Amino acid sequence: MTDSVFTAVQSDHSYRSITTMRSVQWVERGVGGVLRIIDQRRLPQTLQYCELEDADAVVDAIRALAIRGANSIGAAGAFGFAFAVRDGLSANQASDMVAQARPTAVTLRHGVQRAFRRYVEHADWRDAVRAGQDIIRADVEECRLIGEIGARELANATTILTHCNTGILATAGIGTALGVVYTKHAQGQPVRVYATETRPLRQGLRLTTWELERQGVSVTALVDGAAPAALHRGLIDAVVVGADRIALNGDTANKIGTYGLAVAAHSNHVPFYVAAPLSAIDATAQNEHDIPIESRAGAEVLDVPGVNQQLKTWNPAFDVTPSGLISGIITPHGVLRPPFERSIADVISLAGDADAQESQVSRDPVKAGSRFVPRKAE
Repeated sequence: MTDSVFTAVQSDHSYRSITTMRSVQWVERGVGGVLRIIDQRRLPQTLQYCELEDADAVVDAIRALAIRGANSIGAAGAFGFAFAVRDGLSANQASDMVAQARPTAVTLRHGVQRAFRRYVEHADWRDAVRAGQDIIRADVEECRLIGEIGARELANATTILTHCNTGILATAGIGTALGVVYTKHAQGQPVRVYATETRPLRQGLRLTTWELERQGVSVTALVDGAAPAALHRGLIDAVVVGADRIALNGDTANKIGTYGLAVAAHSNHVPFYVAAPLSAIDATAQNEHDIPIESRAGAEVLDVPGVNQQLKTWNPAFDVTPSGLISGIITPHGVLRPPFERSIADVISLAGDADAQESQVSRDPVKAGSRFVPRKAE
């Protein structure tokens, strides 16, 4: 397996390189192909690649969190659709089968829709595969831009609190929220990360700390319940998280526990940022009430020996942070700021204009508003 290398360049100086892993990759084989993924259930004990050969395997891997991260499952969804139509399902049947694997991450639906549109043009399942490959290429570039814009926006933030995993394992590139961290690190900016455990499946402890340590980024793990205290004590300069779905008013669905972090950050005057590609925006969702929240099995919570396995549980995979608690949304086109109804509408319009996409102004967070002054420990 060949990894790729990301190097941040600033002015005339090249800084540290970040080695990315291909967490999702199409591999040609014979007359067909396979989807190769990193099985994230095995980390950090084992770095294991799995090869998925049909739509059922892709859907199972998405549901079981063998492949996860909003960006990665968007690409996986396109390949799953391709397998399904190759094996005889109609385009509508394939779309329904794959898109429903996880209901909250709108990127999965967008990936399937993109593959659907490409497939119906010529009824060639290979066109759906090419759609998945296009998603991967776009994700690499979008993560790079999010990292660069976020690093400039957070140039004065040394200590960053993050939640769940939003990095190399969750995307085809350097990540969204962690992409900001990696770019700061690559540019030589001082940066330290506080990573929440992220119950119940501990993606922060198992995945985020693992990949940050591999890249030489300073990381401190803390249990979810300790994060508000860290914010109150002034240990954190900024909170940066990812997004599974963003409504048109800026309400943002992300891993369960994000809302509590946003409340604590707001109470302690610490800026709270979301980092995400535009594919995380759901044009059909006006606000949080239009965002479906996935519920997962109680067994994920009842994972302590001796606990009554029949105990009632409430285990939502995501929560929604109201837009009023969000300082900014870091996108490949710049930092969106309140009022989000206006800034989101503007960036959607700009993204549809090829000339505007190349505009440096649209990617300049400074022109969209002033940088923050980080809160210092007392």
